[in-house]
Amino acid sequence: MLGASVLLIALPLAGAIVLLVGGRLLDRVGHLIGCATVLASFVLGVLIFIRLIGEPSGADQVHTVQVYTWMQSAGLNIDFGLLVDPLSITFVLLITGVGSLIHIYSIGYMAHDADRRKFFAYLNLFVAAMLLLVLGSSFVTLYAGWEGVGLASYLLIGFWSDRPSAATAAKKAFIMNRVGDVGLALAIFLMFKELGTVSYDGVFSQIDRLAEQSPGTVTVIALLLLLGACGKSGQVPLQAWLPDAMEGPTPVSALIHAATMVTAGVYLIARSSPIYDVTADGSLVVAIIGTVTLLVGCIGGCAKDDIKKVLAYSTVSQIGYMFLAVGLGAGVYALGILLLLCHGFFKAGLFLGAGSVMHAMNDDVDMRRYGGLARRLPITFGTMACGYLAIIGFPLFDGFYAKDPIIEAAFAAEGVTGWLLGSAALIGAGITAFYMTRLMIMTFFGEPRWKQLKSTDGREYHPHEAPPVMTIPMIILAVGSVGAGAFFAINDRLANWLAPSVGPYEEPHPPFPAIVVTIATLAVVAVGVFIAYWFIGRRPVPVTAPMPVPAIVTLARADVGGNAINETLFARPGIWLSRASVYADAKGVDGLVNGSAAALGGLSGRWRHWQNGYVRSYALSMFAGTLVVVLMLLLVRSA
Repeated sequence: MLGASVLLIALPLAGAIVLLVGGRLLDRVGHLIGCATVLASFVLGVLIFIRLIGEPSGADQVHTVQVYTWMQSAGLNIDFGLLVDPLSITFVLLITGVGSLIHIYSIGYMAHDADRRKFFAYLNLFVAAMLLLVLGSSFVTLYAGWEGVGLASYLLIGFWSDRPSAATAAKKAFIMNRVGDVGLALAIFLMFKELGTVSYDGVFSQIDRLAEQSPGTVTVIALLLLLGACGKSGQVPLQAWLPDAMEGPTPVSALIHAATMVTAGVYLIARSSPIYDVTADGSLVVAIIGTVTLLVGCIGGCAKDDIKKVLAYSTVSQIGYMFLAVGLGAGVYALGILLLLCHGFFKAGLFLGAGSVMHAMNDDVDMRRYGGLARRLPITFGTMACGYLAIIGFPLFDGFYAKDPIIEAAFAAEGVTGWLLGSAALIGAGITAFYMTRLMIMTFFGEPRWKQLKSTDGREYHPHEAPPVMTIPMIILAVGSVGAGAFFAINDRLANWLAPSVGPYEEPHPPFPAIVVTIATLAVVAVGVFIAYWFIGRRPVPVTAPMPVPAIVTLARADVGGNAINETLFARPGIWLSRASVYADAKGVDGLVNGSAAALGGLSGRWRHWQNGYVRSYALSMFAGTLVVVLMLLLVRSA
């Protein structure tokens, strides 16, 4: 178990190092090395999974392996250890499985990029950091992977750094993630101060005692962990970086911002379930943040014309559903992980499909320039249709099995809280159906508007299907969009598998039969689809945005105020504070230091004139000094 778990991380890390150090000698085979290392990690993950399945359910499926002593100072002892259990190995299979498909897709997508080898090195670095994040046996080891993921994300988002928009998006993602990382770091410091340990076993074994002695401290720890999770998963109030991150290559969007990195926050909350189980306030805040975010993401996706940004806001919304699930408390953590896994299939497939559309349309991302592509791109249309049906919760597709139970669990919460959370989640399902139907209509149906564009922009459009190296991963993900949800959900298969890690699953009991929630959800989804068809499918799509537009559309196009709020509350006050600090430093601190130096220099210059080399001047000085001393003595005696 030790060798296999270490090798899981070492393989993609070694691939990244080889590709970066090897230089241009590996340009022709770099992409193959990058794919091979991740595929090998996936095979190892499958072997570990098979071994865990063969062991008795419960504590026997949890293995902590110590690699070496990492830090030892006074009372701080941190072992570099790995935790192999149902939760971590589930994420390992998602990261390496979906990651392998995206690596293979990238061979075709990045075929003509001069820096393809470097791109695969960054992808491998990201996979290695993500594996360390989910396999670490302590919060510090998790933090190491957490920062590695942030670095790799920055490199990949800004991969085309010659584009100012990409460079800006990378910096924005890096800075906003650092805000969340401060919360995670403070939570770790507080754990060590109160519990004397940062290992999972040590923290979780003492958290009940701490909750009895100081419940407020546990709530603070939970909220700080949530801040870290919000940064990495693009949740309110740190969601504004995620849509801008679409400036990176499309495989980056599929790997990082659909299947893996943005789910790290959900993993952190689920892994920390013993902490949230003893603080109802902390769990409630998680659920509220998730609910607000799912609505913000839905609204943001309704008025965007950039196909990747629509999917980005969809990711924000879907992660919000996951946060809602893990925030509902003990017994339903598995529902959040279920949606996370299904989301890895259908959202990665949708992003790769978007990349295929862009590949066919000269990298144009504006859906207003598409139309009528279903016949030109039949495989892309078929795979994206599967992802579309999965995300809106169509019966027998992934969302039907993964998202509907979360809505049911939200209604099952106590009192008014349950009705508010459940209603918001239900409304979100309807809005999701609207903007995803809008995306499909504008892209694949209606008049082929790209035929009329040559006269306006001078570009030739010849839509064509992507090569097999790109379509085969899309087909595999589409199959997962159809069957993964049923496979994981039937007989609570996934929930029972995750029980040793997040506790036993407890089926929620809303104040009305579960079938009512299912019918209501399907009805709301149908309304969303119908509205999209009525306002978009039956009318010509304008190639330019009509003016004026309703206020709600303006709000949606303005990222639901996310950037404006952050700029008003944090960016501008930060700039003013920086300018004030610079002024105080220049005029105050520097002025005091420089003024003192100038005063001493001036005094020295005056005294220098006394040293003129004439004996008569020195004799006069001695006489004056003697006279002063005599006068002082006379004054003292007279007093």
